[in-house]
Order: sequence, then structure tokens, then C-alpha cells
Amino acid sequence: MIVVVLQATVLTGTEANNCLRGTMPADAGESNSFRATAPADAGTSYCFRVYLKDKGLAANAVEIPEVFLSAESIARRNKRYIEVTESDVPIGQQYIDAIVSAGFQLVTQSKWMSTLVVECADSLLVEHLNGLPMVDSVACVWTGTNRINADVCTDDKTPLAPVLEKLTDEYGYSRQQIEMLNGIKLHDLGRRGQGMRVAVIDAGFRHVDRIKAFASLQLLGTQNIVFPGADVFCGSDHGTEVLSCLASNLPGWMIGTAPEASYLLIKSEDMRTEFPIEEDFWAAAIEYADSVGVDVVTTSVGYYSFDNPQADYSLTDLDGKTAFISRVASIAAEKGILIFCCAGNEGNLPWGKIAFPADVADVVTVGAVTQDLERCAFSSTGFTADLRVKPDVVALGQSVAVISAQGYVRRVNGTSYSTPIVAGLGICLWQSLHWLSNVEVIELIRQTSSQADRPDVEKGFGVPDFFKAYRKGLE
Repeated sequence: MIVVVLQATVLTGTEANNCLRGTMPADAGESNSFRATAPADAGTSYCFRVYLKDKGLAANAVEIPEVFLSAESIARRNKRYIEVTESDVPIGQQYIDAIVSAGFQLVTQSKWMSTLVVECADSLLVEHLNGLPMVDSVACVWTGTNRINADVCTDDKTPLAPVLEKLTDEYGYSRQQIEMLNGIKLHDLGRRGQGMRVAVIDAGFRHVDRIKAFASLQLLGTQNIVFPGADVFCGSDHGTEVLSCLASNLPGWMIGTAPEASYLLIKSEDMRTEFPIEEDFWAAAIEYADSVGVDVVTTSVGYYSFDNPQADYSLTDLDGKTAFISRVASIAAEKGILIFCCAGNEGNLPWGKIAFPADVADVVTVGAVTQDLERCAFSSTGFTADLRVKPDVVALGQSVAVISAQGYVRRVNGTSYSTPIVAGLGICLWQSLHWLSNVEVIELIRQTSSQADRPDVEKGFGVPDFFKAYRKGLE
């Protein structure tokens, strides 16, 4: 049951909200990987990413996919002619048991990358890890105190803002951001995301279970990767606002771009610190989304620097193949998932460029423009290190209408919000052209965008025209 707490209003000002930026770990064996070299202080613990030589698989493991993949996930692979491979098989329990018995606690894992993240209080135990026969290499991805400390909702009774007059327009305050992409014509055809399974990977979805704009939300489930078992409807409200661009359904105030799709809400971002472990959390999130059979993933997080500068990435790493999170996103795309990712808000900062995993070739990277179709100064630019066009497309990223965690409409800035606007219409497009592959949908979006014939570093292929893409897809 959803407890209604929403009253709608619009704030007059704008608020800058960055595409969430985390930290990025060095790849195993790289010179900028870091690890502790002394026993832990009282209360301190360390997390290590363990790269395995193999996964300890049984010879016939891939022949029984129903053991480790849902029926929906298998059906998606069959529909797209994608084989189940060894990458889909979980890491052997015997490997996990051997590492845990050496004095570690399992934090998370990636079957695609053959990695485990484990935690211990004594960093010198890492030498024992390196001596295990199944271990290839080890890198430290987090250090600190009190890692497990779940987000808590503290303002459930916060007074709601006054209600503004309901608009006669069904789309309310979100019309402009959808019209810019010629998406209302898709909605008029009845394409609003029905039957599509979507994962939103973000930092938290505060009060989504209580807000009237989400009363009709078709919720597939939730998963908290950072704080296992904890509520995703507490803590950060970033995911709430992102989700509202997609799934809000409150006529007269706000309609999202795919209000009738089904949604899986996954928390992967730890807002307290920026360490490489968040790449591992994101990997676990998208692998979980894949295992339950989602069609589309939209994520408004990105990484390039960390609290420990030794783990920072460099601009030369922007090749879609180097960063841990980018390699995971690339595998997800190979599994047939259509991924939308924010470009980042570093355009007027020293880094300047897109973040990771926005550098992946078969991911739709979304930048931000103003109402006048000019690039927002903060919107991260391309190209990639290997000279591919990024971002792919752009959408409204300034004064975007969203639903806040308090249940009212407000205006925000950031590629975090241009991304779900595009993603929702991408969902509706794929719903309409269901015979296409994820890669074909991406190419169709690029080919029918405003500057398809002259892509640049600021806006990529330009502003998408989703109705034009739909008609071209029918040809």
C-alpha cells in the first residue's frame, strides 16, 4: 500500500544537481592501485577486490541456466539470440568459502568480471589472499570505519509545500522536456512503456513508496546493494527525482516519459564517501538486473576520481575498455540490455570530459542542453580517448521538472535528469519496434537526431526525435 503524501507545487528557482559522481578503482595490477600495508587501527576495516583466475565452474554449468537466471532473463536472451555463456554462471561457492575462511567477510561479487570484494579488519591478511591458488591479484577498493550504516529516513513528517494550481495540460510541468524530443506523439500512439522491464540504478529512492505521483508505479522490486536488506526508500532522494522523469503519473502536474513500464529500483551509490568499491556495487546492481530479465537500464551515476587520488582514472582511460565499471557496462550491452547513462556534469570543471561508464560504445550517453538547445555549461563533453562520438545525444538538462522526495514539483539541473527523459522515450521506442536489438535501437536514435550528419564533442548526434526514429524504424 502506498501512503499518499504528495502535494504538488513548482519552485521558482533552479537547483544544480550533479550527475552522481563516485570513485574509480585502479585495475588489478596497475601502478595506481592501492592497498594498506599496516594492521588496522581500532574500528578500521579494509575492502579488497579479488580477481580470480577462474570461477571454479562445473563443466556443464552453462547447460542449466534456469539455476542462475530467471525465466524472464532467459527469455530475453532467446528473443535476441544471445547465448548463455560461462560469464553468466556464478562464482563457485568453494572459492568463496576458501576466501572467507581465510578471515574475510564477503561484501559483493561480479560473476562477469570473476571478482569478489571482501572485507577484513587486518590489512596484512591480504598477503594470505595473494597466496591462494585461485587468486590472480588483489586491489584495495575501500578503507574506513563503520562501512555498514544504513541510510535512515529522518523527516517523514516534513510539512509539504503549498499546492499550485493544477494545469489543464495533462503533462503539466513536464511537457516541454518531452516535446523537445518529439515524444508526445509516441504516447499518443499508446506507447508508454507497457510490457518493458526497466532497472533504475541510483543512490536511493526516498519516499517513492509514499508519493502520489508514483501511486500507479508498476514496481518489479527493489534491491539495496550498498546496505543489503535495507530500505531503498530512505536516504538519498536523487533516484526519486530521476525516477520521476520516467515514471511519474500525475496528470496536470507531471507525466514521465515511460509511465506504464515496470521498474526495478536498485541502490548502488554510497553518498558518504567516494571509493572504487562503488564500481563493484554498480556491477552487482546491473548483474542483478540482468539476472531478473530487465530490458533497459538507466543510470545517473558516473566515476573518474576518488577519495584516494591514487585510484583516479586519467583521460586516456576513456576508451570504453579500461575502467572496471565500463567493462561491466560493455558486457551488459552484449547481453542485450539497452543502457542509458549520464554524460556527467564536469563540462566546466578541470576534468571536462564524460565520466565512466559513459565512454562505452554500445551505451546511450546523454548530455544536457538548455531550452534554447545550447549545451549547458556543466554538461561533460567528448570525444572518447579513441575518438568516438560522445555524448551520443542531448536533452533538456536545465530547469528540468522533477518530483521531489517531499512530493512536489521542482526544477533542477544536471545530466542526471536529461538521461531518464531520453531513457523513457527510448523504452517507448523499443516497445514499438520490439524486433530490433539494443544496438539497432541505439543506432536508430543517433541517425534520427538533430545533427546526425555533423556530430560534435558537445552535443554528439544532437537532440533525438523519437517519433522520427519510430517512423524510420518501420521502413
